[in-house]
Amino acid sequence: MNFKKILFSALMLGAFVFAAQAQEKPSPARTAEGTVGDAKITINYSSPAVKGRMIWGDLVPLGQVWRAGANEATTFTTDKDIMVEGQKLPAGTYAFFIIPGEYESTFIFNTEAKQWGAFNYDSSKDALRVNVPSQQTSSMEERLVYEVKDGGFEVRWEYGKAGAKLSAQ
Repeated sequence: MNFKKILFSALMLGAFVFAAQAQEKPSPARTAEGTVGDAKITINYSSPAVKGRMIWGDLVPLGQVWRAGANEATTFTTDKDIMVEGQKLPAGTYAFFIIPGEYESTFIFNTEAKQWGAFNYDSSKDALRVNVPSQQTSSMEERLVYEVKDGGFEVRWEYGKAGAKLSAQ
């Protein structure tokens, strides 16, 4: 009788653990991929949700370095040298940060790719900084999303978006 109780308890615990793991994480890992010329671009990020919060200027302060996602710093990888907004970015993997602004944001490609958030961000390790236009959109993006498009990439969240032009070296 005790064996049956223990077995039943173990099965119930296992089902509970499985159900808990099956639920989507608050900021699931996502990947955006594409090509620029013959360079492969990969952006790995954690995708937080708006969840009714005010994002720009509140959760994400304007004018301050932001990890451009959740959890670990977002990474931007190119397997060949490319041009970002007309400036050279050598092949490699970079931590990607944003200094958001209402009309213009700064995209930062930092050589220290493995970082937790932006807590230890060191501007002396920046490989490239480019200023890009920021804008409001009419459509709501509940989850943070990156998209590599023909000729560039963009980031969208809540009612904001910013993007950079990419070209082959």
